[in-house]
Amino acid sequence: MADIKTKSVPLNVQAELTKEQFHKIADFIQTNVGIKMPDQKKIMVQSRLQARLKALSMKSFDDYIAYAFSNNSQSDEEIALMINVITTNLTSFFRENNHFEYLTDNILPELASQGVKKVELWSAACSSGEEPYTLSIVMQEFQRTHPGKIPDFSILATDISSTVLDKAVSAVYPMESVDSLSFDLKKRYFLKSKNQEEPKVRVKKETRSKVNFERLNFMDEEYSIIKGMKHIIFCRNALIYFDKPTQESVIRKLIKHLVPGGYLFLGHSETIFGMNLPLQTVGPTIFKKSDASGGAE
Repeated sequence: MADIKTKSVPLNVQAELTKEQFHKIADFIQTNVGIKMPDQKKIMVQSRLQARLKALSMKSFDDYIAYAFSNNSQSDEEIALMINVITTNLTSFFRENNHFEYLTDNILPELASQGVKKVELWSAACSSGEEPYTLSIVMQEFQRTHPGKIPDFSILATDISSTVLDKAVSAVYPMESVDSLSFDLKKRYFLKSKNQEEPKVRVKKETRSKVNFERLNFMDEEYSIIKGMKHIIFCRNALIYFDKPTQESVIRKLIKHLVPGGYLFLGHSETIFGMNLPLQTVGPTIFKKSDASGGAE
């Protein structure tokens, strides 16, 4: 999620978010976004929202809350900005690389042996784009080393934050974001900027062209923007913000769009233990949907 640079706040801005004000914001976030905001998050929320007060020339959190929750078009826009500021995106290229190795070594050969002509993937909490672009690189590498085995693929990438989706579409990242990648991968899939003072890279057009970005709130009753069934869904390090009933509800909605026999990847600290879901564990936080579970309901 987006890195928020907290600006210095003028003396006339309220210095502290009260417990009552925090709970009003926290309750809204949990109800509408599904992210838990325990009391220990108050200072973080206070720090990040002070930047919004400054941007709006407001002197108190009471003024801000009245503005944000006033139920008009301006408040709708501010609510989206508030969510962008409060939620935190942390991601990198080839994060939790064992997942991409399992995809390359096990799932893609399996799909190729089944004669799948186009593999449909979904990065369901894509943040600023590193994960879906990594998937695009993995798929192109498989095509390069296994000619004709999987002719085509498509990647849907979704996130609740419009700010990080804008960054994802631009596909521009600090040079250090690719430091861990091999020279060959960097040469094949990234362009290097000429600015020596602030070196950056951009994902190449062919790799970008395989990814389609859309905004999605996991708390929506139905994920109606999802078209077609997916062979592979990555939803990593997003469910940790939810309580267990919400986690199960989100996963259930996700796998409605997963083909029978398809694969779901969760983050390294996430689990489906104790959930009644048609999934079997096939690797560390890697799950396969039951062949008998059917498709979209």
